[in-house]
Amino acid sequence: METRYIPTEMRVDEEGRIEGYAAVFGEWSERLWYFREKIRRGAFAKTLQEADVRALFNHDPNYVLGRNKASTLNIWEDDHGLGFRVQPPDAQWANDLMSSIKRGDINQASFAFDAIRDEWDYNVEPNERELIEVRLYDVSVVTYPAYPQTSVSARSLAQMFINQMKDHVDPDALVYMRSQLAALDEITDTAPEQELHPVDEETISNEQERARSLDIRRMKLKIEQLKRRI
Repeated sequence: METRYIPTEMRVDEEGRIEGYAAVFGEWSERLWYFREKIRRGAFAKTLQEADVRALFNHDPNYVLGRNKASTLNIWEDDHGLGFRVQPPDAQWANDLMSSIKRGDINQASFAFDAIRDEWDYNVEPNERELIEVRLYDVSVVTYPAYPQTSVSARSLAQMFINQMKDHVDPDALVYMRSQLAALDEITDTAPEQELHPVDEETISNEQERARSLDIRRMKLKIEQLKRRI
């Protein structure tokens, strides 16, 4: 499962509902590790008909703002992107969140997904990915943007590397994976300006930093092991 976020113009309407966009179509992201990506219009069409989607606070399942199956979350695609409108519960934490949105303290949304179909262009630097169809798990109001070098993102990217290897078992794939290992070496040694959306260093604990380094090492080990099996 991967997560992405966008700065958005969320608001609380007159009926106390939170509304905004969790994704936009056709716009290139900033660099995500070794690639950048954009979302094709219609990428969410199938999953919106099938999925049981929650709206969460900070992707935390303990803080459910609404759910489409319960008719407390309305989620849709339009020309701009993936829009949502959610009726929060009558709970103190939800009331506090709405106050923070009204004040402008919180103004970002995110979505969690699996890529069902995507297209890659490996002939450009950075590589480019277009999401064609995704499986949506949740949309989330977030306090901080996604930090691509945390353990969750590292694990999801490692799995994506492995899946690509399974789909490209040929000499070109080995060349490609070696280039990604080199990119990981560079990321490990680089300063925070390589982060997709840097956050204040004070917000990242030493434990998170250690977890990030460990996940990068594990990721590299998995790729090396897979290469030896080919």
